[in-house]
Amino acid sequence: MSQTLPTTVVNVGYRSTNYWVVSAGRNRLLVDIGWPGTFGTMKANLKRIGVPLAELRYALATHYHIDHAGLAEEFKREGVPLLVLNCQVPAIPLMKTWTKPGDNYVEITPHGNVTISFEESRQLLGEIGISGEIVPTPGHSDHCVSLLLDDGSVFTGDLPPENAAFDNPVALATWAFLQGRGVKRVYPAHGPIRRIGETVALEHRA
Repeated sequence: MSQTLPTTVVNVGYRSTNYWVVSAGRNRLLVDIGWPGTFGTMKANLKRIGVPLAELRYALATHYHIDHAGLAEEFKREGVPLLVLNCQVPAIPLMKTWTKPGDNYVEITPHGNVTISFEESRQLLGEIGISGEIVPTPGHSDHCVSLLLDDGSVFTGDLPPENAAFDNPVALATWAFLQGRGVKRVYPAHGPIRRIGETVALEHRA
């Protein structure tokens, strides 16, 4: 296992969606993977903050909706493996049903996917120097997952914020689980970084 290094986070997002690069030295994980047809924009944003594609060890989609996994196949063609949790596998083929020809979506193939269980995630992340794990966080869709770091940071994708989840018992149970795991900072796919429990403006509601 590689030595665990201090973790840094930068946002390479666009179109009101955050895409987070989590780094331990030059080993990097991309959390959420862009809109279809926008690989040029994503590459430009990565270049602007000084992240070479070769330093992205994996790309992880919090869930398989087009604004979160739309560039997965393009990244694979550039040598960045797609990290998939077992529970997400059935959702991948459904991506194409939500796209139109003008979206320029490149269908995700099984080739180049690294499929793991939640229990295996800590070891895999540790091998690239990131201290944390991937956990199930249903509430937006059943196959949603989050990256949970040991420093109390969590990357939640489109999990509805607590104050928007009053009518969503699954999401509320997920937030209770995250609070029990000592989460302090929330890195959502939409809206600013916040402390757990902080009220969120509902225009960012997923």
